[in-house]
Amino acid sequence: MKQRYYSLDVFRGATVALMILVNNPGSWSHIFAPLAHAQWHGATPTDMVFPFFLFAVGNAMAFVIPRLQQAGATSFYKKVIKRTLLIFLIGLLLNWFPFLNWQGDELVFKPWVDPNNPTSGIRILGVFQRIAIAYFFASLMAYYFKPKSVFFLSLLILMGYWALCAFLGGADPYTLQGWFGTAIDLKVLGVAHMYKGEGVPFDPEGIASTLPSIVQVAFGYLVGHAITTSKNNLTSTDPKGHIYRLLSTLMVVGFIAMLIGLFWDLGFPINKKIWSSSYVVYTTSLAIMSLGCLIWYIEVKDHRGGWTRFFDVFGKNPLFIFVISAIIPKTMWLIRIENGIGENGDIRYTNPLSWFYTEVCAKVPAPPEVGSLLYAICFLCLLWSICYWLDRKKIYIKV
Repeated sequence: MKQRYYSLDVFRGATVALMILVNNPGSWSHIFAPLAHAQWHGATPTDMVFPFFLFAVGNAMAFVIPRLQQAGATSFYKKVIKRTLLIFLIGLLLNWFPFLNWQGDELVFKPWVDPNNPTSGIRILGVFQRIAIAYFFASLMAYYFKPKSVFFLSLLILMGYWALCAFLGGADPYTLQGWFGTAIDLKVLGVAHMYKGEGVPFDPEGIASTLPSIVQVAFGYLVGHAITTSKNNLTSTDPKGHIYRLLSTLMVVGFIAMLIGLFWDLGFPINKKIWSSSYVVYTTSLAIMSLGCLIWYIEVKDHRGGWTRFFDVFGKNPLFIFVISAIIPKTMWLIRIENGIGENGDIRYTNPLSWFYTEVCAKVPAPPEVGSLLYAICFLCLLWSICYWLDRKKIYIKV
């Protein structure tokens, strides 16, 4: 097989960079609208980031699955199960990390379930856990089925999920209160181990909504398969003809998928938090067309430089640097800096990152959203420097 497209690496790296940027504002109270998630139905640019990453996971599978098929089922299961369990465990430990909390003036261990509040505990699911589960089942689909069968099986899953939402939900099945998946999460996970950021127990990476996310990876695999097939059809007499044919296919398929997603939105709203089927189709369409634009700009027009290099290094250690982006802030929370006296006479504390935001970024003479974004950009640059150093040292941490 010929060398893979460099644009795939840039796409993956850009997705990781955006995930870090939107997850680390200086203040969650001061965010520009495009950098915030939709409150419920609809999708902002930020709502594209996670599905784009799952799509990129599927792209990478297209280069690995053929080798695993040649190696046999034992090698396949050994690699896929090991990777799935490792990614899931990393996500679970990140939810628990740093395993300690300040209570008054002492650090105490964070229990699995709070003995003083049985509804509070360590969240079981999350972003990494969804990546792990979606990767595992999409790998099974890619290993055992031909691409055409993977496509039709993916459509069946999306239609089936639509039916589950419509018939098992309440009177208004696509609302926070009516969505059927919460009942499953409460039964299987328990209220103590669910996300409560919506004000009630509701997990945006719950069990039921993980089902359509598998399709997001499978669609990424199918696009990656189409790209590798096109690359292998390269001829010396028509060195770039295969790229133009590939681009035409990607843009047409992406545009049609976008129309289908928007049409489906009329009956099954585009919604990240329940990962609706229309959301899968719509975000996949944008991922396909975005990747097509990158292939055209980088592979056809040969525009490479500092901007591609910036994103490329993120793509060299994607999961590792995403872990580090969570570990750094959580570790900093344990470091307390005295920050004046409260109204009741108690000492107030801050941490190094909060201090940097309030004393540096937030004091920029501009709307508070600017200072919050400046902090996120500074944090992103810090992580880029780590990625750059790892790349220079040829250190690639595979998960």
